[in-house]
Amino acid sequence: MKINIINKSSHQLPHYETLASAGMDLRAHIEHDIILNPMERTIVPTGLFMELPVGFEAQVRPRSGLAAKHGLTVLNSPGTIDADYRGEIGVILVNLSKETFTIKNGERVAQMVIAKHERAKWNEVQTLSETRRGEGGFGSTGRQ
Repeated sequence: MKINIINKSSHQLPHYETLASAGMDLRAHIEHDIILNPMERTIVPTGLFMELPVGFEAQVRPRSGLAAKHGLTVLNSPGTIDADYRGEIGVILVNLSKETFTIKNGERVAQMVIAKHERAKWNEVQTLSETRRGEGGFGSTGRQ
């Protein structure tokens, strides 16, 4: 599948690092470093604008290395970019660590997964089919 994209940054286009990669890294497109203090959040611009086909979305997800090593994550994870959005892709990052983190131009701040999706039609009913799980949720199936 080909997707129209405008790259206003000086960085390479997002790409798959390996044959089996699901996501492509998004890089910060900033003139000055962003200092992200503990518990602060910011929107990091990427300089990318795209035109997704109807029936597809782009999901913006955290990078595991930033999350594990520095406590940075995507706040609305996964963030959804809809097919009719034409603005710049921005990444909402939050610093959940106790240390200040500096975001530099070109830094890989998130990953993006292109996914097909369905549109649901509601069928309003009075009862639902029964299952073994039933109404159990929020950890009701055990701690494992």
